[in-house]
Amino acid sequence: MPRSRLDRSWWRPGRDLQTFKLAKFFSLTSFVVILVCTVILTLLLTHRAQEMALRKSEEYLKLLSANLNHQVFQQFLIPLAIEKAGEIKIADPEQAKRLDKVVRNTIHGFHVEQLTVYDQLGIRSYSTSRLPLGQDCYDVYGVRQALFGEHHFEKPSRSLLWGFLGRWGAGERRLTGFFPFRLEAKMEPGLGPVVGVFEITQNISGDLLEIGRFQLLILITSALIMGILFIILRQIVKQAEVILERRQEVQRSLEAQLHQAERLAALGEMTAGVAHEIRNPLGIISSTAELLRERLKKYEPDNRLAQIIVEESNRLNDKVTEFLDFSRPRIPHVQVCRLEQVLDRSLEFLQPEIDRLHITVTRDYQADGGTQQADPDLLHQAFLNLLLNAIQAMPQGGELRVAVLPGGNGQGTRIRIEDTGDGIDPETAKKIFNPFFTTKEKGSGLGLPIVKSIIESHRGAIKIDSRTGKGTAVIIDLPPLAQGK
Repeated sequence: MPRSRLDRSWWRPGRDLQTFKLAKFFSLTSFVVILVCTVILTLLLTHRAQEMALRKSEEYLKLLSANLNHQVFQQFLIPLAIEKAGEIKIADPEQAKRLDKVVRNTIHGFHVEQLTVYDQLGIRSYSTSRLPLGQDCYDVYGVRQALFGEHHFEKPSRSLLWGFLGRWGAGERRLTGFFPFRLEAKMEPGLGPVVGVFEITQNISGDLLEIGRFQLLILITSALIMGILFIILRQIVKQAEVILERRQEVQRSLEAQLHQAERLAALGEMTAGVAHEIRNPLGIISSTAELLRERLKKYEPDNRLAQIIVEESNRLNDKVTEFLDFSRPRIPHVQVCRLEQVLDRSLEFLQPEIDRLHITVTRDYQADGGTQQADPDLLHQAFLNLLLNAIQAMPQGGELRVAVLPGGNGQGTRIRIEDTGDGIDPETAKKIFNPFFTTKEKGSGLGLPIVKSIIESHRGAIKIDSRTGKGTAVIIDLPPLAQGK
């Protein structure tokens, strides 16, 4: 079956591991999503506030029309009907003035912009503004609805963005209501016959403008809150990206170590086989050369051919021993020892070469007589190799600094062997622990790999700190080991 669109990656194959950055991806997508959601939420909330404001204004006009109906009926219609024997003519200036007084006293303080009264035929009879009177307005939908006993509202056109535009974008906003003017009955208030229509217009621009300001305030506040939240989330994502990068780096390192271990294991097996095959005939060559040397002493004392064969056989045997040590690392026999004594033993062994090259040895032992659980023989072999490398790096003399320091957090021990030689270039430093890699003409390239194997067998770590022309420092960290581990 074909994969669904949801199962497919947004990134093309092969790009995920190369260029995907969690923080960058989060920043580009979440910022747009948060911004859009904030704007939509703000517009919906303020649109709802506009609806509530309009409904409130409608209820306000309903109450005002009911009060106006009562006041006009009680203070104008009834007294005038009694005085004029039922002849009510609003066109009469005196009656119009009396109606205007009642109307204005009633709507005073209620923020009414305009009020118009229509008679029961839809003829405009009165207006607080200068509208022409006597005009037939029965065709106006609101007037006709009110004459049939139903109120009607003409609402201003609205949009979600009106609050932002305000009066600058859409002019004044008005709400107009048409309400039936009824004769009041004591038994059935509000259900009397319709004798006219009240048209009440109220300017609600101020209320909607306040909502617009409220809308803008909500948008700014929401944007600030979302911005702060976005920054916090982005920091969390960046931290997660760092953690993922570290995990990937550790995974890559473990995979590299695994591949290296597999290669070294295969190489070790091959080396062990070759070494054994060489050692057997080498033993025969060496013993035969010994016999030949003894016989030549009687007849040709100055002949050194047999001696050369013996020396070269011994040198080859040492190389074979190195191969075997590399292919089958020895298991440490842990015992309590003092690293200072192991280092002094190695330095004493190399003292003739140190004196020959006029090298100054500086010791910095800060272990305060403390002991370390380790295999002193294996460490002697490792230290001897490192010290010899340091001495060979200073053929014109220099300073050899040897230090024993407390380990990190007071756990274990740190050994530092430093020379003032020419140093190691970065490219060589990357390969220095690779088997058979050497910069010496007669080196086997197994010295430092064997040293690393010995240190790792003690669950320690070794690293090289070197800069060209500024010497080399070998740093060894040994953790505390339990007896027999």
